[in-house]
Amino acid sequence: MEVFELIIALLLAGAGLTALSRRIGTPYPAMVALAGAGLALVPGTPTLVLDPELALTLFVAPVLLDAAFDASPRDLRANWRTVAGLAIGAVALTIVVVAVVARLLVPGMPWAVAVALGAIVAPPDAAAATAVLKQLRPPHRLLVILEGESLFNDASALLIYRLAVGAALAGTLSPAGVLPLLLVVTVGSVVLGFLLSRVLFLLTARMHDIAISVVVQFCGTFAVWLLAERLHLSGILTVVVFAMATARRAADVIPARVRLPSYAVWEFAVFVLNVLAFILVGLQLKAILGRLDSRTLIEYASIAGVVCVATILARIAWVSGAAAFSRWWCRPAPDGTTGPRDTVALSKGAAAVVGWCGMRGIVTLAAALALPTGGPEGPAFPYRDLVLFTAFSVVLGTLVVQGMTLRPLINRLQLKDDGSVEREVRLARVETLRAALSATAGQPGEELSELLRRRYEVLLRRAEAELAGDGNAPHGAATSDGHTFDDDAALVRRVTSAERQRLLALRADGTIGDAAFQRVEQELDLEELDLQQRAPGADSDGAS
Repeated sequence: MEVFELIIALLLAGAGLTALSRRIGTPYPAMVALAGAGLALVPGTPTLVLDPELALTLFVAPVLLDAAFDASPRDLRANWRTVAGLAIGAVALTIVVVAVVARLLVPGMPWAVAVALGAIVAPPDAAAATAVLKQLRPPHRLLVILEGESLFNDASALLIYRLAVGAALAGTLSPAGVLPLLLVVTVGSVVLGFLLSRVLFLLTARMHDIAISVVVQFCGTFAVWLLAERLHLSGILTVVVFAMATARRAADVIPARVRLPSYAVWEFAVFVLNVLAFILVGLQLKAILGRLDSRTLIEYASIAGVVCVATILARIAWVSGAAAFSRWWCRPAPDGTTGPRDTVALSKGAAAVVGWCGMRGIVTLAAALALPTGGPEGPAFPYRDLVLFTAFSVVLGTLVVQGMTLRPLINRLQLKDDGSVEREVRLARVETLRAALSATAGQPGEELSELLRRRYEVLLRRAEAELAGDGNAPHGAATSDGHTFDDDAALVRRVTSAERQRLLALRADGTIGDAAFQRVEQELDLEELDLQQRAPGADSDGAS
């Protein structure tokens, strides 16, 4: 009971720290990380030992699914070179640099352990960066790059992590077998993710009970991860593919009355998992500090500090070098033509921000916690205390140093939102309202049809004025004369379905991205629920 009360108190403290961080413009993980580090110094706090296999499943699977579900394939394709370079090149460079530094500092450390440490600290956490960036409204492309990177760098880093941990425990690693294994794991994970997304839709296509649907979503997430792990595939990559495939069809299958509350539950769950991850690491560090004398503690702190600096510099070096090469590659030719333009090179200012957005977070913490502690099932991971201490120090150092200086850096560089998402939102509003207006034409039920037609004519005029830049009236769901819709539920369903199908078509043909899609989808969900209340019997079955 004491531990439960402590966790409740710390969750409340985490909520308070989050509110404070938003007020002062710092990532909330930075504030919670500082609180977690302080736990290790508080006398009397309990020591919790989390099961290694549970750590990655509990903390990473839901957080990754939440991020991947919101990812935009269109925007990722437009920036695939930059995202792939960060997810593979930057991760590989960080692993190599950290492994070499660790071996120089600790000559007795096996290479497999050094590589595992590099893989643990290699993947940045986009949540920490976007917590600040979304408040500052930078160019949308920066958010796409950072969020896309966070999906795939987790997969690449943790694939190497798994191999390195296995090699450290077994004492051997066959380089000749690594590449074929990585290929099999990658292809198998992608195929499994697609197949499981199809299975989920067969199970949930007619599931309109909110509580049951949310439970199935969470259980399905953990089931996808566990099945991939049982098949010796990548849980990370499988969950990412599963989430992105699911997001393509969810808007057309999940009704509005289920989607809105489930999104709120997911946002809460991800927040709680982030807070708990930092708390648990703080409690783990308490046991480590208790086993260290002052001399060893100073040695560990020195190693962790050097590794943290190496981690930051490796990312900056990769981003700066890749951006400079890309600008050179895309430079104008003597005849005035330009190089390949499927992806635009990052400017110096944008590259500086991307390079500085290397804050580590929940994936690094969960991977460090998942290192075997030793017992009847197998030996302990070599240098586990040092690796865990270093991982938490890198997370804390990057969150505090980079996270708390990110806002001044962006303000100094004057990187502003280019308005691309807002333009797409305005366009989507106009198109969906036109579809709704068309759906009211020639329908039975003259009085209701006329009321709906008048309503959408008013809203369409407002939306067209916003799109043209001649007006700023808000998009709303109020009727033009205050009347209620008391009959003809079929017409209400037809109108809301026309809006939703048009929105889906805009996303499918690439006219709008997922950021604009999700904003307008939320507006349509609220509008649909409002219409259902005004027209009894117009439930969400068949509304989309």
